[in-house]
Amino acid sequence: MPAQPTLSRRAFGASAVAVVAVLALGACSSSKNSPSIDGNVGAKAGSAYDSLITAAPIASSGDVDANTWAKKIKAQGYLKTGGTDSGPLFSIKDLKTGELTGFDAGLSQMLAHYITGKTDVKGLTKLTITTVDTRETLLQNNSVDAVFATYSITPERATKVNFAGPYYQSGDAIMVKKGNTSIKSVSDLNGKTVATESNSTAALQIKKLAPSAKVLLFKEDAQCVAAVQQGRADAYVLDQGILIGDAQSNPAVEVVGGDPFTVDPYGIGLNKDSDAKAFVNAFLQKIYDSGDWAKLWKATIGTVVSGNAPTPPKLGSVDGS
Repeated sequence: MPAQPTLSRRAFGASAVAVVAVLALGACSSSKNSPSIDGNVGAKAGSAYDSLITAAPIASSGDVDANTWAKKIKAQGYLKTGGTDSGPLFSIKDLKTGELTGFDAGLSQMLAHYITGKTDVKGLTKLTITTVDTRETLLQNNSVDAVFATYSITPERATKVNFAGPYYQSGDAIMVKKGNTSIKSVSDLNGKTVATESNSTAALQIKKLAPSAKVLLFKEDAQCVAAVQQGRADAYVLDQGILIGDAQSNPAVEVVGGDPFTVDPYGIGLNKDSDAKAFVNAFLQKIYDSGDWAKLWKATIGTVVSGNAPTPPKLGSVDGS
């Protein structure tokens, strides 16, 4: 995720509250300090997941031909995406099939299906692994067509790239080593060593809300989790959805503190000089209206967080989107 944006928070309305509330439900269990985690890490690659992707809407040929960005993607036959293949719930590779599944992965596949009409889910996208340091550069030099990477919308980033969305909202939370009872809220991070991803929104929020914490910066999520597990860091702060996925797959750590203590809207990163933004927002609105966004949420994030799918945030409701 990225640096905490300057938000018009009222614009999120019920959509924002709904998403955070559902994630908060996931943070309740027999132990008040750990999330309620059910079942698998996320959707499994296979016919059911593929059918979910290919049942989503397809754009008319007229709409594609009228958009330079979409027309180019249809001609190349796939969507070049920036993101990750190791993010539980959002984008993770099935080791047996090589197929990406997850909420971000599924959105990218739905968008590629929407443009190309193709039904080979594994071939709909070609992934370039990104970090928080490389996303803007890859978009600016057209190495990727779009970035799907729990990519928080911020005004500063919006000077470099365009954002479609927001398509999801979460916020920062805290992970600790299992059994650590000394940290229950963000104020408890003062005086502690706290890991997070470099150039993330979380890094700024730790300095703001726990100014006496020592911040350790790592490039990747897995490095932050390892630092907590090995005792090199007392806590790890990042997006709650990502931390819940990490804790679900690693019983040595747990998420504490209940509700997220920040608000983070995610957008789809696009080249600022392209005409992609309006086209991608139109796609998002269609999958909101058709119910396919909610079905994808249930198949991915909803395998860990209980309850109905939240109402998606209103498109264009965040500064920079």
